[in-house]
Amino acid sequence: MKQLLSTREVAAYLGINEKMVYALVTEKGLPGTKVTGKWLFPLHLVDAWLERNTLNHPGQPGDGETGQALVLAGSNDILLDRALRLFAQLHPGRLAAFVNLGSLGGLHALRDGLCHMATSHLMQAEGHEYNFDTAQRVLDEPPAVVNFCIREQGYLTAPGNPHGIADAGDIAARGLRVANRPHGTGTRLLFDAELTRHGVDPARVPGYGREFAGHIDVGMEIVAGRADVAPCIRAVAGLLGLGFVPLQRERYDLLVPRAGYFDKRVQLFIAMLGDPRFRSLTDDLDGYDLSKSGRVVFPGDAV
Repeated sequence: MKQLLSTREVAAYLGINEKMVYALVTEKGLPGTKVTGKWLFPLHLVDAWLERNTLNHPGQPGDGETGQALVLAGSNDILLDRALRLFAQLHPGRLAAFVNLGSLGGLHALRDGLCHMATSHLMQAEGHEYNFDTAQRVLDEPPAVVNFCIREQGYLTAPGNPHGIADAGDIAARGLRVANRPHGTGTRLLFDAELTRHGVDPARVPGYGREFAGHIDVGMEIVAGRADVAPCIRAVAGLLGLGFVPLQRERYDLLVPRAGYFDKRVQLFIAMLGDPRFRSLTDDLDGYDLSKSGRVVFPGDAV
């Protein structure tokens, strides 16, 4: 390999976008020099910098509280559960743990240094972008945003959609019982936006205040006959044999503080997203798109 790397080459070497290279130069001391207006990066110094910055040293977010374990917090996901088990299999002796706080709760945990990565799918006002606006409001500085997956959101129903649900208006008009998700979750945010779009007062929706922590939990309410409909991801419908009314595809992302992006634990987890063994985890799951998994995303990137 060349001993002097251009900006494009060092970005490829580190597996990041070129824009992030400049941020690392100014904020994290990535060694480089400007020659006739162009940045050059000595490979041996880049390697030494990588070694220093992937050590689990004090001062990175969450180190005091989380020790050697990789801690994720935020929105729950079926594929994420499987990915955590795969991480433990691929890296014996390393722990990865998840705390289900909802998307907004995950951002608060990230801000407070209680986790290494937050998982989030908070839809922005225009409906086709995710996470950036809320992260800007909650966090002290913009994080790196890495896509974990793209997944499909909609409504779970009994098999065959016996009530003929097409949209949120039908739920209220037919007095259908809802199994809802908590405030602060991306799924609840989408459901509330749909109710507003169809002019539905949540007070008219039976069960609107009945909140369940996870996607599987709301699915089990329908299986048990205690609810007629629930905002949820498509994968649950396939696993539980339920009906599904699609609403939209969404980006489910990992948000990482820039200061902790090159933490060894974080890098091992992100690298796993390109492993064929990770890709195979969705073989029996519907509604997942892994085409962007492991890639840094930016505002304006299409879902």
